Amino acid sequence: MQMQIPAEAPRHLSRNATLAVAVVALHAGGLYALQSGLLRRAMEVVVPVDVLAQFIEPAIPKVEPPPPPPPPPPKPKPVVQPVQHKPQPAPLPPPPMPLAVVSAEPSPNAVTGVTTPQPPAPPLAAPVEVAPPAPPAPVAPPRIELPSSNADYLNNPAPRYPPISKRLGEQGKVVVRVFIGLDGTATQAEVRTRSGFDRLDQTALQTVLGWKYVPGKVNGEPKAMWFNVPINFVLE
Repeated sequence: MQMQIPAEAPRHLSRNATLAVAVVALHAGGLYALQSGLLRRAMEVVVPVDVLAQFIEPAIPKVEPPPPPPPPPPKPKPVVQPVQHKPQPAPLPPPPMPLAVVSAEPSPNAVTGVTTPQPPAPPLAAPVEVAPPAPPAPVAPPRIELPSSNADYLNNPAPRYPPISKRLGEQGKVVVRVFIGLDGTATQAEVRTRSGFDRLDQTALQTVLGWKYVPGKVNGEPKAMWFNVPINFVLE
């Protein structure tokens, strides 16, 4: 049997071939576009760069800060316990005085006592104020008796006036300090007040050293001491 092909079969085959060629051409163009970068440029034109950056970059996770530490608990206040004052016991009354018990047959060793209460004790006498001791009496100053050269029994000669001093008219007062011993003799002497003339001063010093004296006394007892002897040279 022979197969009959309809008349429109060649036209249908040409259309399918055209579609196949078009599909192959599209794939070839797509491959070329991928290789030449045309597709990438087309995507950059269609899709904005900001959108691509946002799409490509991963989202950064948000890190929440750690919660603050809890505040420390408040310190408990010290409990002050009230101080309880113990009541002071009242002073005990003094024990009563023992009373004697009258017995028909007293024991020889029995303690004797009073049968009636004793009278109250007498009040204590006020303390006697003792007067402070009197201050000691002031010590009397020692009684001093100075030596003397004017006693009649001493027979001390008058000082000799130097003849040259008389001719020159020299005169004046000389005070000689002399040390009198216990026996009334002069052991040391020095001119204390000068007359202004050396001859008069030396004459007075030698005169005083040759005299005898009544020794000085302290409270009636002889004592060695210094004594000032004045000698006055005056022309008549």
